[in-house]
Amino acid sequence: MPHSQNSAPSDSRRGVRLARGASPWLLPTVATAALSLVRSRRSGAAKAVAVPATALAAGMLWFFRDPEREIAQGRVISPADGVVQSIMPWKDGRTRVAIFMSPLNVHVNRAPLAGTVTSVEHIPGGFVPAFNKESENNERVVWHFDTELGDIEMVQIAGAVARRIVPYVPQGTKVEQGERIGLIRFGSRVDIYLPEGIEVDVEVGQKTVAGVTRIDRG
Repeated sequence: MPHSQNSAPSDSRRGVRLARGASPWLLPTVATAALSLVRSRRSGAAKAVAVPATALAAGMLWFFRDPEREIAQGRVISPADGVVQSIMPWKDGRTRVAIFMSPLNVHVNRAPLAGTVTSVEHIPGGFVPAFNKESENNERVVWHFDTELGDIEMVQIAGAVARRIVPYVPQGTKVEQGERIGLIRFGSRVDIYLPEGIEVDVEVGQKTVAGVTRIDRG
């Protein structure tokens, strides 16, 4: 049964798979590591390559892990693993909650509410570090969901390293709360805009778990 949880516990895992969209990074890295390991018995040069290549491949496998989650109950749940970077009232009455994702976090993002994806817009931009204020002008994908709370906006923002955002679902798709909707490779940021009248139940510096941490106060 789903459970409600406001803090960020450890992953609720029934298993771990690799994130969709990781193969362009994973395949050449793993192939290089495997080839260098095979050749290392006969070649000193291959042996020198094998250690860092294997370490890099192991790191990639860790970066692109996609653990199963027991989805929490709540009106709005976190779309991203990370740390709450800022909570900012917006001019139109909404509240923006910005979640910073480090390279050590899971990079798969999840739907904060059940609803229909009404738009998925890719906006070109820069690649400054995601914790920098100027990151608001970075490469990003802007999502809008038609939900029981009305229109919900979520923004995936690329960071200095994460130069590729991979949406999983197109416009018009009906999604369940906590469903995987996209990937940001390596460190980045995810913003969610809560409608006017919805109180925030997280604080700056708090860790979040996608699909598990409740964002709003019930």
